Amino acid sequence: MRPTTVLLLALVAPLPAHAAELAPEPICTDRPTKSTGTCTADAGRLQLEADLLSDTEQSLDGTRTRTLLALNPTLKYGLTPRLDVEVNLPLWSAVRTRDALGTSTARGMGDVSLKLKQKLYSGAVVEVALMPVLKAPTAARALGNGAWEGGVLLPLVAKLSERWSLNLSPEVDALANASGGGHHLNTAQLVDLSRTLPHEVTLSIELWADWDRDPAGAQRQASFDLGAAWLLGPDLQLDGGVNLGLNRLTPGMQAYVGISERF
Repeated sequence: MRPTTVLLLALVAPLPAHAAELAPEPICTDRPTKSTGTCTADAGRLQLEADLLSDTEQSLDGTRTRTLLALNPTLKYGLTPRLDVEVNLPLWSAVRTRDALGTSTARGMGDVSLKLKQKLYSGAVVEVALMPVLKAPTAARALGNGAWEGGVLLPLVAKLSERWSLNLSPEVDALANASGGGHHLNTAQLVDLSRTLPHEVTLSIELWADWDRDPAGAQRQASFDLGAAWLLGPDLQLDGGVNLGLNRLTPGMQAYVGISERF
């Protein structure tokens, strides 16, 4: 074998291992389902997570409501390896209400939400994050309540095995009273179990509950949620899911499809 051939082989041989070391981690998102993960956007990079279309239907006390969301993006930017800033921009929504008096429809932009996510702890099995949220009343009155609201989430993700993971996302909020004066306590919790499958597919099942302690009348909601995500590449994910209401106060069904991309 010629000396030049030996030299070329020596230079090329390490490349596969080196390339594997530099392979990017796959995109990590807060989609699908209602769960919030502990991962943050990569430092200095922009990440998009969006509903392409979401359809929610509810029937309560003779009133039927259908809510459509389209182009509902959340933009994330990594400030450090453990901290990102996020903004949710519901660009278009439509709410159609039908009751004994007839049908009415409201359309427009929804309320904007600002978020920070800080990863507090990262171990071999468990990760914990903290995420404060502030909602600005940017929606028209027919689509929002016209009030500033806020809350905080404490997501926890436990890696049960190579394929199974558990997510808990306790949440505490200060929501505006229905009477229009002051705020009240709202709490939520969920248990989400996810499994990764071959071909970069992840399936999730989830139980979610919300307790709204409005002085005008406390309400409890609960749902059983199913989600699926398909990783098309390290920076691109498609997803979809359906949420099924478990009591009369919860929308009977919500179906959605979405996309996430890292830039």
